Amino acid sequence: MLIAVVSDTHGELDNLKSLVPMIRRINPDLVVHLGDNYDDAELLKDFPLIRVPGVYEIYYSRPEVPNRVLLNLGGWLSLLTHSHLRHENDLPWDPDPQDLVGRKAVDLIVHGHTHIPRAEAVEGVVYVNPGHMKKEDKKGYPPTFSIIEAGEELKVKIMELSGRTMLERSFSKEFLRR
Repeated sequence: MLIAVVSDTHGELDNLKSLVPMIRRINPDLVVHLGDNYDDAELLKDFPLIRVPGVYEIYYSRPEVPNRVLLNLGGWLSLLTHSHLRHENDLPWDPDPQDLVGRKAVDLIVHGHTHIPRAEAVEGVVYVNPGHMKKEDKKGYPPTFSIIEAGEELKVKIMELSGRTMLERSFSKEFLRR
């Protein structure tokens, strides 16, 4: 399963617009937008799309909009969320990401919020953060997105808008369960 992931567009749509043709060429099975801003994902509505809101968005307080989504991505039990940690704005029924990790209920957490690109395994769980899509960010990272190939292995690429691969990692479930 091939998944394209973006996060933290913050209403700056130029970079997201320039990413759409790249996503079209990649032809993913699923596109994920991890919030900030929820409405920005409208630009991605021509693709199979899952989106969650950012923790400070009005949508985050609406019960009809899922803040976190649990699903199976190519055999990997996955959580899609804006924040990989519990947040004061969580609704009472929102799953606690760290509780899921502690119970070994997920293999993969795909999150945004920090604007820092990430693909690493911690305590037997893979964490992926695609970075952000802003023109400039105070943390110094360029706009990036992620391509995840989920199957026997989990292959993660974090790419700049130029197409340059910033980070590339592979994970196997056997390695994670050691």
